[in-house]
Formats: sequence, structure tokens, C-alpha cells
Amino acid sequence: MSAPLSPLTALLSRRSREGDVVSMAITDDWLQGRTTFGGLVATLGVQAMHDVAGRAAPLRALQTNFIGPVGAGPVQVAVTTLRAGKNMRQVQATVSQGGEPAALLVGVFGAARETALPVLHPQQPAAATAASEARVLPFIAGVTPNFTQHLQMGWAEGPVPFSGQPGWNTRIHLRLKDEALDPELLTVLLSDAPPTPALGQLKERKPASSVSWSLELRSPPQPIPADGWWRIDMDTKAAGEGYVNQAATLWTPDGQLASLGYQLVAVYG
Repeated sequence: MSAPLSPLTALLSRRSREGDVVSMAITDDWLQGRTTFGGLVATLGVQAMHDVAGRAAPLRALQTNFIGPVGAGPVQVAVTTLRAGKNMRQVQATVSQGGEPAALLVGVFGAARETALPVLHPQQPAAATAASEARVLPFIAGVTPNFTQHLQMGWAEGPVPFSGQPGWNTRIHLRLKDEALDPELLTVLLSDAPPTPALGQLKERKPASSVSWSLELRSPPQPIPADGWWRIDMDTKAAGEGYVNQAATLWTPDGQLASLGYQLVAVYG
């Protein structure tokens, strides 16, 4: 008897395709309030790009605009190849639910090329607390977002959400529970997993949501370990009028640069 599929693998296994449209069904365990966790929406969009446009080259960049809420239930992802050159391909994915657009993504896929540039591999800076000693926030049904039941996040530096503590930056160890996911999809998912550091300034719970997200992925020089703690360093650049501008750097479990991200986040209330 085969082992049951893990939650995200099971969700992806149930997708179907008709022409350039990939259909999937989101379950409520992936919600963040009334909408689906944005990292999952982007991950589903990238998977649909692979299904329709192929996978001849790695994903190098992903631009995502979150247009409207995506609730639990069926979603459709319409994929269009905008341009396919010799080394680079740009692909668009439009996520819709109930006939309304919910997210617009553009992925840039680029093959490795010969270059005269020297190689630059950034070094991961040390964090104040190791993954084994970090404070892992528990999943509490009805309190913490539903999707966090699939993740573990341990605070190494910076304030936890709604603690009313000073500080605009966080260093968080994180990993996906019980999941053997494609490294590229996992990078997209984890790059959007933690909350904005700005929520640590607040003493009362307030909702927050990503509005736009620019993500650049790196192909690590070595294979990514199948298990272990990743780390994401999140830095608030500016905040005001209900919006937060922030940057993030995701590192693989063995300290390789995985992605660089920049987000506009809306904080309500």
C-alpha cells in the first residue's frame, strides 16, 4: 500500500489541463484569512507555466500582482507564451476564480549562457539564533493563518507578529513539513511564507496582504538538501499610509542564495 500524498503534492496531483488552461482546486487549509496564501497562488501559477510552456530552462524571475482574493475552491490558470527566444522565454499566467481575474504573473525562464563575468556567490551572514534554538511559532487553529499548519517558522531575530516590539527586520528559519517538493516550486513558496516584519510593531491583530511581488531566483551551485531549515532575511525599507515596502533574501539549508524578493504589502487597520 503506497503512502498518502502530502498536502501540496496531493493538491498538485489533482490538477487538469485543457489547452492553455490549467485547473486546480484549493483547499481551505491553504487560506490566509479569507484569501489563499499568496506564495501558494504564485506556486500554482509557476506549475501551470511548466505544464503549458514546458520546462526547457530554469525560472530566473517572477513578477506577481495579486489582483483579488482567491478563496478555497476551483481556480483556473490561463498561460500564454509572450516571447520565446534562443536562451530566454517569458510566460504569462492569469489566475482566475469565478470568472474574475485574481492574480497576474510573468515568469522569465533563462538557459545558462557562456559569460566573461566572474562568478559571485553571496555568503550567508550569521543569524543571532540557530535553527535548533529558534522560537518556532505553533499553529493554532482559528488564530494563526490556516496555511501555516504546513510550515515551521522559527524566529532567529526580530519581533514576532503583534508583539508590539521595536524592530523592522526579521531573520526566520523555515521549512515545509512532510513534503518532497520540486526545489524551484519550493523556492517560490518559501519566499512568500513569513509575515511582513512590520506586524511586529503592532499590539493588536491586523490583516496584511501582498499587493505586488518581484522575485529573482538563483540556481544554487550545489544541489539543495532534501531536508533541513531554510532561512529568510526580511528587511523593511519604508512604511506609511497603510503600505510597507520590504526586501527579502532566501537561503537554502546549506547557506546558498536561493532568491531575492521585493514586495509591496498592504496592512489593513
